[in-house]
Amino acid sequence: MSQPSDMAAFVRIIETGSLAAAARDLGLTASAMSKQLTRLEARLGVRLLTRTTRRLGLTPEGEVYLARARDILSLIEAAEQDVTACRGRPGGLLRVNTGTAFARHRLIPLLPDFFARYPAITLDLTVTDRRVDLVAEQVDVLLRTGALGDSSLLARRIAEGRRVVCAAPAYLARRGRPVRPEELLAHDCLVLRGRSRLTVWPFRSAEGLQSLAVRGVATTDSAEALRDMALAGLGIIRVSGFIVARDIAEGRLVPLLEAEHVSEEVPIWAVTAPGRHRLPRVQVFVDHLARHLGA
Repeated sequence: MSQPSDMAAFVRIIETGSLAAAARDLGLTASAMSKQLTRLEARLGVRLLTRTTRRLGLTPEGEVYLARARDILSLIEAAEQDVTACRGRPGGLLRVNTGTAFARHRLIPLLPDFFARYPAITLDLTVTDRRVDLVAEQVDVLLRTGALGDSSLLARRIAEGRRVVCAAPAYLARRGRPVRPEELLAHDCLVLRGRSRLTVWPFRSAEGLQSLAVRGVATTDSAEALRDMALAGLGIIRVSGFIVARDIAEGRLVPLLEAEHVSEEVPIWAVTAPGRHRLPRVQVFVDHLARHLGA
């Protein structure tokens, strides 16, 4: 029977991409890590990895073992957390990944109350707008808005929002305020790079629904940077309302074409890899967000 320590070592080798990196993570020497892998392969009677001078690769048997090992290690961790929870409140390290705008405007304001309720939980928060591999990067909870792609992951809808079209008073004073959707085609619009669906803005008119392919005078990979550019008077944006709610309330941004704009619901998801959702610290964190964000 495989020992959990050997199993964990094998999984970490795959996640880090090398024996040396895995050894550093686990506080072992490279030779000790190599011995653990050799012992595991000898016990199983198969090769799990192919090794060249450049890279490590999984054999077919290694792919099967990796999937099962991850599930088993998640169950072991969940069992330990359940026992800990029986003695008191959930605890341990919670790894969360979310986008810049969501972290600033929605997540961080909720953390003081969360830590007051669960003082035994510590947070490792990664803020990025790039795509994330939950398993490889050991993320417990991924918080994202909009459509999801990977159906193998477990997702809970914790809230929803709506998009808003807006611009700074300085921009409108310089370029004029659009009163009909088609006038946007002559304006400077700011869009998110690599997301074609967000460069087509939906509106309703007397003729019915219309989709306008706006001109992006500037692009960025960050919704927060998009907001900052709008505040600087560079152009018109269409973003999730929570990003600009305070700016609109305080007059720094002005909503546009509110009657004509089709503001579809934008779901906000808490995504976990299989097995991670059972961890008490994950459950109470997602419940806390859902309770305060309104789902």
